Amino acid sequence: MNTIISKDGTKIAYNKNGTGPTVILVDGAFCSKDFGPTPKLVPVLANYFTVISYDRRARGDSGDTQPYSVQREIEDIEALINVAGGTAHLFGVSSGAVLALKVAAGGLPIGKLVVFEPPYNTDGRRRKPLPDAELQLKQMIAKGRKKDAVNFYLRKVIGLPSIVTFILRLTPNWSKMIGNANSLPYDAAVMGNFILPNEMLASIKIPAMVIASAKSPESLKNPAQLVAQTIPNSQQRILKGQVHNVPPQHLVPVLVDFYNN
Repeated sequence: MNTIISKDGTKIAYNKNGTGPTVILVDGAFCSKDFGPTPKLVPVLANYFTVISYDRRARGDSGDTQPYSVQREIEDIEALINVAGGTAHLFGVSSGAVLALKVAAGGLPIGKLVVFEPPYNTDGRRRKPLPDAELQLKQMIAKGRKKDAVNFYLRKVIGLPSIVTFILRLTPNWSKMIGNANSLPYDAAVMGNFILPNEMLASIKIPAMVIASAKSPESLKNPAQLVAQTIPNSQQRILKGQVHNVPPQHLVPVLVDFYNN
């Protein structure tokens, strides 16, 4: 594990594996360099690239500094780009995909951008994210109610059925999700009102690819299609996989082809 100090003085922990052009992995809610899809993806992707996986602030081995702002998370990625020598590709997943889109729109030196299922709400009839989700999560975390915050994020922010959250509570992943609960208000801030930011997306000038899983619901595949249509120099791919997850053996060849050509 390595660390770097972000612009506001926050310690950001990261791993660096492989050789060649650098790809920075930006995780979604709950996940970190040691939990979620990243641990399985890194050893495969590192056969082709230098892979930087990191703990977003308030997760894992990284620190946290108040007050939070999305701009500070962008600065964390800027610090990692500096570690990479001044330029890097990005791969963002879920809310991490939205953060990566904000980084690209901000004009940082990104080579190419790949995002997986940015969870914008393109059908308000099915899911209406709460306008005060960030505030409610902050209040729960301040009171030490991490389990409530996790459940609230899964049920009210993401919109998962109660049976799914019940099953998650029975798995070893539940304790790890609670361990990263302090960062949930930050994911809510990154997502904002969940509305597709057409103007921001249209401002992205670098080559981009938007990926979705073939088995994901339309509520995830539709936003991916719209994001791909809105970014001027972009393409879309639908890959074999599970809901909101694509195994490395299906994902890595697509990333290698896109980043290298």
